[in-house]
Formats: sequence, C-alpha cells, structure tokens
Amino acid sequence: MPLDFIRPDIRAMNAYHVARLPADWLKLDAMEVPYTFPTALQNELATALAHTEINRYPNPADSTLPAALRRAFAIPEQAHIALGNGSDELIQFISLLFARAGAKMLVLEPSFVMYRRNAELFGMECIGVPLKSDFSLDLPAVLEAVKTQQPALIFLAYPNNPTGVAFARAEVEAVIAAAQGLVVVDEAYGAFSGDSFLAQAGTPENLLVLRTLSKIGFAGLRLGYAAGAPAVMQELAKILPPYNMNCLSLTAAEFALNHMDVVNQHIDLLKQERKRLFAALQEINGVTVFPSQANFITVRLPDAEAAYQKLCDNKILVKKLHGSHPLLADCLRLTIGTPAQNDAVLSVLAQSAS
Repeated sequence: MPLDFIRPDIRAMNAYHVARLPADWLKLDAMEVPYTFPTALQNELATALAHTEINRYPNPADSTLPAALRRAFAIPEQAHIALGNGSDELIQFISLLFARAGAKMLVLEPSFVMYRRNAELFGMECIGVPLKSDFSLDLPAVLEAVKTQQPALIFLAYPNNPTGVAFARAEVEAVIAAAQGLVVVDEAYGAFSGDSFLAQAGTPENLLVLRTLSKIGFAGLRLGYAAGAPAVMQELAKILPPYNMNCLSLTAAEFALNHMDVVNQHIDLLKQERKRLFAALQEINGVTVFPSQANFITVRLPDAEAAYQKLCDNKILVKKLHGSHPLLADCLRLTIGTPAQNDAVLSVLAQSAS
C-alpha cells in the first residue's frame, strides 16, 4: 500500500480546515476585506490582465513588483525582498532554511498555527511560550527561553493572530536583541496597526519582516513578501521555487499598489468599524473584548459554543477559537466587515447574551 510509505507523523496530522459555506452567508472568519475596487478600476485591471503574457514563465525576482512594494510601503534600500505564493509559502521556506538537525523554533502560544505546523513538518523542535492571560507577551519567559533554548528561528506575529493584540514594540526589540537566530516579525495585519518594523528591515541582520497583500483586500492573489538583510535573503533565494508566482498575480498586485489611495480608504473604513464594533461589544452583557490592532476582534463569551451556533443559525460564519488552546477558552474571532455585517453580528451576540 502506498500509504505505508508515507511519513507516520504526517499521517497523524489533520489538514488545515478551510470552511465551505453557501453564497448567501456572511463570511467573517478569515480576515478578508469586504470591499473591492470600483467598477472603473476593475475594468482597468481586466485590461491589464488581458495583456499579460500568460504563455511565458514569470520571473518574480526580475519583475517590477519589488520596486512597487518599496514605493508603496517605504521598504529601505538595504533590505532585499523575496516574493511568495502567499506569506504561507514564505513561512514554509524560511522554516526549511533553518531546519537542520537539532534546530529549534520558538513561537508564542496561541499564535498562527502554521508556525508550529512547519516546525513539525521539517523536524524542528518547537518551543512554545504561552502568552499572558490578557494575550500580552510574557517578556521574561520569552527571554529565558531564548537564552536556554537558543532557537534558530523565532516567529512573532505583530499584531498577533488569533488574538489581535499588538505587543509592546520595546518587547519585540528586546527579543531581537537577545536572539542569535533569525527573528521573523510577521506583520500580516500591519496595515491596521499603528506600528511596523519595515523601516528596520535589513538591519539588524537577524530581523526579517514578513507581510502579505491578503489582509488589505487581495487574498485571492496569494502574494506575500519578506524583507530582510541581504545575507539571509540570498540564502532564502536559493530554495524558493523558480516561477513560484504566477504572472496574473504579479500584474494584479502591481496594479493594486498603484492604487493605494483606494486601498487605504478601505483600511481606514475598517479601522473606524473596528473602533465602533469594539465599543458596541463592550456593552453586551458577559462579553470580554480584547484590544485589537488587526482587522478582527477576539471576544470571550459565557458560552462560545452556543454563540457560534446562534451565528451559524443566522448564516454568519466567524472563527470559533474555543477548544484550540486553553487560553482561548470560550473565545470567538470576528473579522471586521461592513457596517451592516457588523450590525448583524452584534444583533445575534446581544440576543445570545439576553
């Protein structure tokens, strides 16, 4: 049987679950932006895509997209840029880059599940350091783990997913200063935060900043990027697959970056809605709302299972965190949607609490 030759640890894993739901549901589980380009820009994009040379292999490293990323996000010249088929691919290959015998990865818990998944996939020992009960970073515990475990690789989501909490910048800087290995500051939600490490990308040498276009309105493009010191990025380039980006995504991404005024309008709308939703959730009896610098809010309810089911009964899908980690007991993660979508969530949660 072919299955007999597959690695036992992989056979014991569960696949990453992607929810499927009917078209008439509100999809607020995956931190997608609910807004799209206006019709005129959609037509311009269609024309650009129609003229893309899909008969040719793409060359991501030689494309004009890295220059467009530098302009759009003020990435310093000293930083080299790598493109990935979503930041998931970059997480995978960064992990592979450091996955030699005996290597360790340090992650915070709870955080993005794919960090640990990749450590397990590539045979790295994964050291998990729990967050505090309010989802803030336990700096003494992290620094002690860095000192005693000497991890080759550290992943810090900034702001954190699935909690939304942004760690104190000085704490992240302390981790970078203490680490001998590479510290990946994953800013998937950086556009919704008041801070970024992109300006420091390239110095110090052990800092790599990871970002994505997925969370700013272009999840379907599957385009992530990493910025870091040349010495590390040159090694990463050796193992990234050739032609790992398709030319349609490269064209669409550059088009999007040339219209950042529209993108930023959407981001500002969602930040305003985050503030409104946060305040309204605080008014619901029994709900604990955690501060967020992302495009979602994590809440704790008296009975998350019942609230989740009530939302589903009303054709609203959110992310049930309950059961995934002890610190996330009775928690749900709510993607920020349009005002009408957010009002629908609030109405159901208020009914659940009554």
